[in-house]
Amino acid sequence: MPKPAYELLYEKIRREILSGSYPPGSKLPGKRSLAEQNGVSVITVEHALELLSEEGYVALKERSGCYVIYHETDTLPQKVNLPAVPMFTGYRSSADMDGFPFSVLARTMRRVLSDQGAHLLEKSPNQGILFLRQALSRYLSRSRGISAAPEQIVIGAGAEYLYGLLTEMLPKGRIWAIESPSYEKIEQVYSSRGIALDPLPLGQDGLVSEQLWRTEASILHVSPYRSYPSDVSASASKRSEYLRWGEQPERMIIEDDYESEFSVRRKPMEPLFAQSSRGNVIYLNTFSRTISSALRVGYMVIPSSLLPLYRSRVGFYSCTVPAFEQYVLSYLIDSGDFERHIRRVRRKLRASVGGPDQRA
Repeated sequence: MPKPAYELLYEKIRREILSGSYPPGSKLPGKRSLAEQNGVSVITVEHALELLSEEGYVALKERSGCYVIYHETDTLPQKVNLPAVPMFTGYRSSADMDGFPFSVLARTMRRVLSDQGAHLLEKSPNQGILFLRQALSRYLSRSRGISAAPEQIVIGAGAEYLYGLLTEMLPKGRIWAIESPSYEKIEQVYSSRGIALDPLPLGQDGLVSEQLWRTEASILHVSPYRSYPSDVSASASKRSEYLRWGEQPERMIIEDDYESEFSVRRKPMEPLFAQSSRGNVIYLNTFSRTISSALRVGYMVIPSSLLPLYRSRVGFYSCTVPAFEQYVLSYLIDSGDFERHIRRVRRKLRASVGGPDQRA
């Protein structure tokens, strides 16, 4: 399916900002000029600029223009005298969204029982049933820009189980940096495994730069989309800083993408995994928000370069998710029901927060 014109223009301007054609603090051409230069309508330009603003690349100043606020090389935020731009990042609690339709879930369960029959009694492969890993591979490609083969995906019984798996998989004797504050289970799981932790304070747009660059940690666990319980979202500049931090030898990043599906932005943030060129970012997510907290299913995406490490250290562990639940999830994803639910909730959230019209 071809990308809409506004998204193509967004990508073009984003590339120009990243390349330095538009340095921090510079003003972009006016809407009409951009429309004429690119052969598109002014409305298309407005939608593209909204995307750039939502992701933290530019700031829109009323009656003045659009200014670049993205800075790649500075470790400290560059001061640009512009008004604050509201960041609509997601909902506050499960009460703010509709749950996954039980009728759809029940219908899918019945179909799985009918289609799979006795296969549901078979032991799942250690990384999870191939059918689900294939469905996730396709879903991540079209929804999150993540290119990952099914063999890079590991299914487990929730995020906490996967956190524990990572402590056994990654090199011993390392210091791990986590956000402060962060989801309490992260610290609890890591501490229970004897991991030395360095809690790094969060600022308004992510980890405080001075503390990030001073830490002796070589493994960084972050939630760029929305950190819990602080609700802090990492800006585009901050996400770039995380990746620069990870460029040093032996450094690794664990990206916890919790709740990202329910972003009210027209185009959700691109994950660190998709942006990284070093193959040292491990991606984590679960279905606890998108379907139900009672469904204890999570998954992680391992870079190809780390697969030998996974297989040699923890690849022997059996999958902790029943085959029935894995088939149900794969059917929901492949049928389109999963993504239809996400689009419906996102539309409701955008209306509730008064965000811009972002046609999902």
